[in-house]
Amino acid sequence: MSNSEAGAPDILINVDVRDLEAGIAFYTNALGLRVGRRFGDVGAELLGGTSSVYLLSKEEGSAAYRRDGAPRRSYSRHWTPVHLDFVTDDLEASVERACSAGATLEQPLSDHAWGRMAVLADPFGNGFCILQFNERGYDALL
Repeated sequence: MSNSEAGAPDILINVDVRDLEAGIAFYTNALGLRVGRRFGDVGAELLGGTSSVYLLSKEEGSAAYRRDGAPRRSYSRHWTPVHLDFVTDDLEASVERACSAGATLEQPLSDHAWGRMAVLADPFGNGFCILQFNERGYDALL
């Protein structure tokens, strides 16, 4: 089950998209990920980060899980308590690349004790951040 240290599980990131080819184009162009395996027209594995990203083609309006009353997928901008952070050495260039690929910058770049951050959304309504750590990174919070 695990290739990680001390039996900790591997982390796989799954991102629902309404259009698999558009999702692949966005995540490869915006973030520099590359296609690993293709799973027909239902999914694709993206490599290049510390965890694999799996794009899953899910129809807009489909149930999020199998149970009566399950919420329906919407690809308008939505909020979830879980989001992805991508770390870069050049925040401005990374934000420009992401926006050129179709991301929306949702607030001005911000400075923090640990570094700088941009808050964005992908074309499928999923929020994500791009971070640039300074020399102390999160240790600046200790």
